[in-house]
Amino acid sequence: MANTLSLFWDLSSTSKKDRINATVKLVSSLEKFQAQHTPNVPSGSEDDQENVGPTDGLDVLNAHDVAYSIRRLIRGLASPRESSRLGFSVALTELLSRLDTITCAQIISIIIDGSKTQGSMTGQEERDVLFARLFGLCAVIHSGLLVRQTPLSTSPSSATNPSSLESYKELVDHLLTLGEKKSWLRESAWWTLGHAIDAVIKSSVSWKEEALALTLEVVYGRNKNLWTPETVSITLKLQPATPEHDWKKTLAPIFKDADILAPTNFSTLGRILKETPGEEESQKSGTGMWKAQLHYVWNVIFDSLLPESEPGHRRNALFQEFFKVAVDDALFGPSSSPERKYWGFLVFKKALGRVDSTDLPMLFTKNFMRCWINHLSQKDRHLHKMSQDVVKDIQNVVQQNPELGYTLITGIHGGQQFDKLTRTKTVESILSKMDSDGIMKYIQSLLEQIDESGEDAAAEEAKRVWTADQFVALVRNGAIPKREDWIQLVLNWFTVQGLYAVKKKSDKGILAALRVTPSTLASEDFQRTCRSKLLGCLAELTSQPTITQKGDKMPKEGTVAVDDESWISKVLATISALDKDRKYLTSLSEANEEKQPLVEQAHKTIENLKQVEGEMKETAKGVELLLSAFLLHYRCAKLDDEEPDTGVLETCLAAAVTMFPADSKSKKRRKSRTIAQPDSPIPIDMLVDVLIGFLEKSTSYLRAVANKTFLCIASAATETTIDLIVAQLERRDPGDLVADEDDETESASSDGNNENVESSDDDNESELDGDDEATLALRKKIEDALKTNGMGGAAGDTDDESEEELADDEQMMAIDEHLAEVFRSGSGNKQGKDVNAQREATHFKNRVLDLVEIFTKRMPQSPYNMRLVMPLIELATKSSNDERQLSDKARGILNNKLAKLKDPLQGVDQEYAETILDELHTRARKANSSDALATLSHCSLFICRVLMNIGHEKPVLRLYSESIVDFMTRKASSLNVAFFKDFITRYPALGWQLRDTILDTSTKAINAYRKCQAFQLLNVILTLSASMGDPQDVLSFVLKLHASVLQFIDSACDDQVSLSAAQLKDLLKLAMLGIRQASKVDINNQSAWDSDAWHTLHGRLVTSKRFGSSAAVLKSCSEVESALRAQNDRQSHLGVTKRKAEEVEAEAEAEGDTKRRKKKKKKEKSGPTSQS
Repeated sequence: MANTLSLFWDLSSTSKKDRINATVKLVSSLEKFQAQHTPNVPSGSEDDQENVGPTDGLDVLNAHDVAYSIRRLIRGLASPRESSRLGFSVALTELLSRLDTITCAQIISIIIDGSKTQGSMTGQEERDVLFARLFGLCAVIHSGLLVRQTPLSTSPSSATNPSSLESYKELVDHLLTLGEKKSWLRESAWWTLGHAIDAVIKSSVSWKEEALALTLEVVYGRNKNLWTPETVSITLKLQPATPEHDWKKTLAPIFKDADILAPTNFSTLGRILKETPGEEESQKSGTGMWKAQLHYVWNVIFDSLLPESEPGHRRNALFQEFFKVAVDDALFGPSSSPERKYWGFLVFKKALGRVDSTDLPMLFTKNFMRCWINHLSQKDRHLHKMSQDVVKDIQNVVQQNPELGYTLITGIHGGQQFDKLTRTKTVESILSKMDSDGIMKYIQSLLEQIDESGEDAAAEEAKRVWTADQFVALVRNGAIPKREDWIQLVLNWFTVQGLYAVKKKSDKGILAALRVTPSTLASEDFQRTCRSKLLGCLAELTSQPTITQKGDKMPKEGTVAVDDESWISKVLATISALDKDRKYLTSLSEANEEKQPLVEQAHKTIENLKQVEGEMKETAKGVELLLSAFLLHYRCAKLDDEEPDTGVLETCLAAAVTMFPADSKSKKRRKSRTIAQPDSPIPIDMLVDVLIGFLEKSTSYLRAVANKTFLCIASAATETTIDLIVAQLERRDPGDLVADEDDETESASSDGNNENVESSDDDNESELDGDDEATLALRKKIEDALKTNGMGGAAGDTDDESEEELADDEQMMAIDEHLAEVFRSGSGNKQGKDVNAQREATHFKNRVLDLVEIFTKRMPQSPYNMRLVMPLIELATKSSNDERQLSDKARGILNNKLAKLKDPLQGVDQEYAETILDELHTRARKANSSDALATLSHCSLFICRVLMNIGHEKPVLRLYSESIVDFMTRKASSLNVAFFKDFITRYPALGWQLRDTILDTSTKAINAYRKCQAFQLLNVILTLSASMGDPQDVLSFVLKLHASVLQFIDSACDDQVSLSAAQLKDLLKLAMLGIRQASKVDINNQSAWDSDAWHTLHGRLVTSKRFGSSAAVLKSCSEVESALRAQNDRQSHLGVTKRKAEEVEAEAEAEGDTKRRKKKKKKEKSGPTSQS
């Protein structure tokens, strides 16, 4: 018992995992106890043994722990503590399913006895007891004990069955009584009853038919006219199991048909499921309260009509009719309350995952769509959140099955302009999750809708406009997979609708695919809209990367095409094909005989450019795009009454012919022409000038063409090309911009009046009159102001004999106010004109910066990237607040593009690079903000890397040394520590060479703060660069640095300089870092550290009023002193060891000399003896 008692506590845990673990351990332990138990059956008659069931005789056949646990688990069902009811019911269910020594009647009796209500109970106690009874009966059903047929294993009588008809009847009676006792328990009690019926139907007990007959009698015999959703659910379960029963009699008079799911019963069924009183029937609502959860009867209905386990028995057509009547008309009806509509949305969400893909559109019924749109469009609607949940469920369905996207879109588009009405992106999000095949089906369905006739002209026009908007949305949605087939279909439709008039229907070719019919002639406004949308789609597609598909794998981004031909070229090819089809089409534009030769020459040039191969192929592709784009723009502009300048086309053709001659003869002619005209512009400059002209336009089409073309021809750019681009970024006065516009207007008007040269005097007079028009208007306003204040004679023509009237002070004040207002209005007009010109100039520069960014990305190794630095610096540092976007973009190019180029520049001009670096440092010393200084620092590092790549480091060191001197000695210097830290961190080797400059200049610092910043830089240098220097240089520098730091701290103790404790601590850390770095290179410890000076300094710090209370400072100083002493002690030890070694060596040498002398004497003595 002690082993199992602790497990009961975990059954109440709020953690599901803990409850399951406790259940497993408890049931396993009880099974072992029961296996070891020997039943002690008392002697008695057979009748006595049969009476064991209805009484608590658990101890007869079960182990003591098992009997105790069953009673404990049943009692625990009434516990309100945490999750006791869940844990105890699961454990009871699992235990009952494993024991074969108990009966159903026995357990039901214990449950009923333990869950009796009493009059003295509180409401909460009564609620707990009733729930205990419900959960206990549910455990009996789910454990299988209700229909178990295996006799008791240790029963003295083999005929004792654990289940019986009487126990089933008792369980049904208790459940029905429980449902009638409390309305809030009715649904749960009948749900449990449904499970009991399911258990009986699936079983093979001998009393099965009697049990079902008993259920029919009990359920329908109490109140035949009272039908509730619970009664419907029981009926749906019993009808298939008892087909021989007279259901027509049972269901009458409420239902007309014997089958409760017959179409004639759907109207009545809808009112019952709505749980509101009927209009004609005298029935009353079975429940008087509403809850947010959907009634379980809907699960039973779905299982009956759309069974998941038996796909062959699905009744889709019947469900469609049921959904329309019982859901759309009942729950989403005009008179339905928000609560019922909430249920309707829940039913829709449930049906969304159950119906077949082909039947999904039938869910988007009329009333549902109206309710969904209304509640989705406004945030203050009651069901706005639920409407959003429906959208999320639809998106999830499409994401899991992209092929369902087209089906769902078809259903949602029962109400056109869904996204516009609801102010959401529901349709757009669904389209983005669809595959290319689904997008193609969707487009074809839209074309079929247009092809349908029977509508008036206005409705057909509105449908066409809506379809055009849908096509544009498909092209612009970046999440939709782009594939050439459907994109080409959309572009062809815009081309036909915007540039042609259809004479008759065609059964083949492009018109057949587009399903274009001449039923109603399109209006000029619609044709103009189609042309605009065609160019807009081409602008969007041109900006996107085009990817050639390889195999069946679809890329995640970009537009998939079967070749690398541009979309503009494909549209031109379509136009060429349609121009030849005069049988079915009529072109809206008439050919201009004067311009036609130029257009034909452009087409020939385009064909020649397609043949270019090799290194210039990409450039030729860009020129081809430019010519094709202008031809299409030229054709559309003529229809919009905008005659484009053909001089642009002539310029492009001249540049194309010069860059890509058709044959050798033309090449020779080009060379001769170049020699004859040495000042003629470079072809690439001519093309870029055209592109800049495109950027001045306000159309996205021309801007996209300019960017794409420059991306292709950037490799052919020269120095003059870059100068031409950056010249557009120069800052100009707004007045000059207005003057330039006026000059252009005057020059244009003068060019148009060249024929009237003889009447120049009259023209000049008229021009003067035009110039004075503003002055005359101002004079008129002044006269009116004077007349208003009673001084009309002062401004108009008065009689000399009239008597002069003098104005008093009040009149003069009033005149002043009127005159001030007049002059303010005049200046306001001029100021507004200046502002507009400045705004246009800013937008134009912003577009030019796109070309700059394209060049840096396309040509990262070009030496011309350096020519972009200073113009971008001008924009980034000197732009006004109105040009904030422009300056941010320029700063972004400098910091994120140029400063982060990985490949080294090739063919760099050293002098030009030095000039730029010098200018950058000059500006950095006078920078007006930290952002500007950071940008200048990044550019400086970029130029430093350029110079280092070509082996020129001296200019870099010289300029950074000068900047360090400026930073230390000039108070107004805008430089900061980060400017130098970035350089030292990026180039540690060069930073090491600046060590002496920084240390020497620190003595000339204008204040202590700047000097501390110098020591911060030295800290960075020692950390990063000391290992790169010569050991002797490192050692000498560290000794020099220690002396400087020691002197600086001494001056702080003498109050000569003002230092904080944090600054002093940083200085001590620098000294400690120097000691560590010196110890790494000073292997022989030849340096002499002045540890006594630091000992003296420590004493001064202790007695200092400012630093004596700082424990961190004193500790740091002690660490420095200890480290120096350790170094000196090590040096002394090495010195003694060295002296001993020298003495030993000297003694060895002396001993060796003595031995040699002795040997020599012996030889000398032996010499004469041998001779004798």
